[in-house]
Amino acid sequence: MMGEMMVPPWLESLLSTAFFTICPRHRDTPRNECNMYCLDCMDDAFCFYCRSSRHKDHHVIQIRRSSYHDVVRVAEIQKVLDISGVQTYVINSARVLFLNERPQPKISSSSSSSKGVSYLCEICSRSLLDPFRFCSLGCKLVGIRKKGDTSFVVGSNKKNEEEAMKQRREGITATRLASKQEGDDEELRERSPQEMYTSSASTPPHFNSRRRKGIPHRAPFAS
Repeated sequence: MMGEMMVPPWLESLLSTAFFTICPRHRDTPRNECNMYCLDCMDDAFCFYCRSSRHKDHHVIQIRRSSYHDVVRVAEIQKVLDISGVQTYVINSARVLFLNERPQPKISSSSSSSKGVSYLCEICSRSLLDPFRFCSLGCKLVGIRKKGDTSFVVGSNKKNEEEAMKQRREGITATRLASKQEGDDEELRERSPQEMYTSSASTPPHFNSRRRKGIPHRAPFAS
């Protein structure tokens, strides 16, 4: 019950809708791609002409595409959905976020650290640019179902998400410091005691090499 309160009723339908198909009602007209969704009707996607005739006074959002994946502009979705914790991107001068997870091979912690990957999605392990928790709205939805420590209700997550992001930054910094310390320790362990002794003994202590001259003495005259 608590999980249902944290998720609006139209979200799961939005995430499972197929966009960018040809509208059957306006098949012979331009701009007939079904790239819009009505939050009031919670029905299938529709095109520009359907919006004018059937959803004129409804709350409609437009879906866009990036690398064959569905995205929505932050300016549109953040009015009705708390998107905190979800990684955003700037595409064509507009800030957007992805609707669903994008398939990719999972990255192990060892390989991610070696490649410089700092942040990972908590659900699908996709690499992120910033210390966010999720790569998409779909992954945040799964996170809510599993953990219940966040919400889509506008204004309910601000303090918690700021604290979570701070902890993620601190955790990444601590991991990097630990890795550096471990690397330093390994370098020391690779040197044998003889090498360490030779290295330290081969460096003579620094002192003034000039000796102070004593009082000069003349040789006695021969008798």
